[in-house]
Amino acid sequence: MNHKTDKFKNHNPNVATILSIIFAGLGQLYNRRFLKGTIFIILEVAFLITLLDSINFGLWGLRTLGTIPGTDHSIRLLVFGVLSLIATIILLALYVWNVIDARNQAKKIKDGWMPKGFKDTIIHFYDTAFPYLMTVPGLLLMIFVVIFPLIFSVLLAFTNYNLYNSPPRNLVEWIGFDNFKELVTVPIWQETFISVLAWTIVWTVVATTLQIAIGLFLALIVNDPRIRFKKLIRTILILPWAVPAFVTILIFSAMFNDDFGTINRDIIIPLIGGEGIPWLSEPIYARTAIIMIQTWLGFPFIFALFTGVLQSISKDWYEAADVDGGSRFQKFRYITFPHVLFATAPLLIMQYAQNFNNFNIIYLFNEGGPPVRNSNAGGTDILISWVYKLTFETNNYAMAAVISLIMGLIISGFAFYQFRQTKSFKEEGEL
Repeated sequence: MNHKTDKFKNHNPNVATILSIIFAGLGQLYNRRFLKGTIFIILEVAFLITLLDSINFGLWGLRTLGTIPGTDHSIRLLVFGVLSLIATIILLALYVWNVIDARNQAKKIKDGWMPKGFKDTIIHFYDTAFPYLMTVPGLLLMIFVVIFPLIFSVLLAFTNYNLYNSPPRNLVEWIGFDNFKELVTVPIWQETFISVLAWTIVWTVVATTLQIAIGLFLALIVNDPRIRFKKLIRTILILPWAVPAFVTILIFSAMFNDDFGTINRDIIIPLIGGEGIPWLSEPIYARTAIIMIQTWLGFPFIFALFTGVLQSISKDWYEAADVDGGSRFQKFRYITFPHVLFATAPLLIMQYAQNFNNFNIIYLFNEGGPPVRNSNAGGTDILISWVYKLTFETNNYAMAAVISLIMGLIISGFAFYQFRQTKSFKEEGEL
């Protein structure tokens, strides 16, 4: 039980702060927080003995990317440097927390708060810190799986890492924003980037909007009270979703083949004659094909999503609309559509973001082809598949990192704006 006492009235928070700055844990010892102070001291001693030299070397490598060609491996130094940077940030955060904690504890003691005993300290620590301890493994995993690759990719965009500047034979160098300037000034890069970006936006908007529109249309039809055998119809419409996407894409790739595909052989040629449509050799037809395939792949999920939402709409609303003389279109516009959007807007936004980076269908259908003259991207390549080619086919890692960074900014900006605008994140009464 805390109570005021004159014993610590001269306790000085400034002394605790200065001691914690000099060496982590000393301020806690001054505050008679012996367990916490000991932990901080052990951490700093361990850092000074085992990590200081490694972090210094890592930060040196991050700054220079090596100085001796054939000996220093620039990419390994970059990886080690990023890890050192992350470790430095974590250690600085702990150091700052140590100083703040010591000062706050000293202020409380000066005001009359009495430090708890060892047993009570352990109990209090368990009660307050247990949730944080349980989240530490997940935090560490996120750091190495998400944050580390993200930082590495961003930094790679500011280097000249490509096929002709590959370690260990050559050193990679920091070149600032030269890659970004090259992307918008060098003709082949500029034209390819604009073309691929435009197609990526068209592909995302058209394919996603079509699958949403068809899913909503079919959900409205099946939800109509006049329709019989609803369960059977729903099962049939969801079947395309049950088949693995890569299997469906490969089947469609064979069906759309210019020479032996069943689309040309059994449908197009018997109807209009000639040699059929060049689905895989002409960009416009290849793009049309993958939009249709993505619509087929995507509408079952939207259909299932909208079906559940439509069943949750109260029938009283429609009965009230009937009393007021509302038409079918008016009931859809003022009741059905707003309710569906309110309930599903976040998931629909995710559909757009997912298709923006939908690598599978582009690569599995025709590997981003067909080739386009005066371009280092194929006719159906979107940004993500172009990045793949730059990375694994032409080894232009730095430019791939630049495009990846631009993609991330586009998706993040779009998603952030849409999430802020949607009413799903506002009070339901504002609908």
